[in-house]
Amino acid sequence: MRGLTLSDEVAETSPPDSPSEDKNPFLVALGERVRSLRSRRGMTRKATALAADVSERHLANLEYGVGNASILVLLQVSNALHCTLAELVGDVTTATPEWLMIRELLEKRDEQTLRRVREAIGSLLGTGSPGGQRSTRVALIGLRGAGKSTLGRMLADDLDYPFVELSREIEKFAGCSISEIQGLYGQNAYRRYERRAVEEAIQIYPEAVLATPGGLVSDPATFNLLLGHCTTVWLQAHPEDHMRRVVAQGDMRPMADNKEAMEDLKAILAGRSPFYSKADLVLDTSAQALGPTFEALRSLIRKELSLAQ
Repeated sequence: MRGLTLSDEVAETSPPDSPSEDKNPFLVALGERVRSLRSRRGMTRKATALAADVSERHLANLEYGVGNASILVLLQVSNALHCTLAELVGDVTTATPEWLMIRELLEKRDEQTLRRVREAIGSLLGTGSPGGQRSTRVALIGLRGAGKSTLGRMLADDLDYPFVELSREIEKFAGCSISEIQGLYGQNAYRRYERRAVEEAIQIYPEAVLATPGGLVSDPATFNLLLGHCTTVWLQAHPEDHMRRVVAQGDMRPMADNKEAMEDLKAILAGRSPFYSKADLVLDTSAQALGPTFEALRSLIRKELSLAQ
């Protein structure tokens, strides 16, 4: 394959016959990255088009921000340029050589190794507990109906810690209910209030038991903050128990106009479980009645925090 020469590059600087006005900024930036990657690889446009199995005109349109290529075409181009699809579309972790080198070091590592790296980075950046000690802020995570509020209050009383229901704190900040925040202002606004509630809880309470919203793990930045400053416990439960407990609380929304409610719940649980599993500790709240479950949680936390049993 012939490398890219100066004459080739000069010959390729003329954009295809397309209107230049009203170009989409994302497509323009995408095209610039394609050209940059191609130059870095020393490949002509013709050679790249051949390797990607796309027409040279199609590739030219892509490079000049006038070609709205399908995801499969982008995948073919990324393979031809020997880069990841993430690098092609501009993922932040591909933005600089250092980011790329870090990605290369982490690629294909197992989950335990990645976890140790994340914890080491947190320690290096000062976002974790000092000296690697367990934080005396205990955060209970898990899907709604796992028992976070009930067990959280019992644990706070036992430890003589404040109990903080983060959902209530979010509503205080916003001045309206969770459903109103999401309905009026959208999911992004809700996530901002959620992040603020976590930040304030960390700042105000050196010792506390926090009951967290089930979807908090959906925001990696907020979840990282929680993991770095709290001793986290994933309260697991069977999907049927999640549903039964929520309905027992008088909330019929999970069942309203939704015959597939249980399947939806199972799908949400499956999607979030890999994140919940990052918690320091795990407790199955479906295995026993409330009393024995609390005793198991109490013992787990007191042992983890080196407190008298």
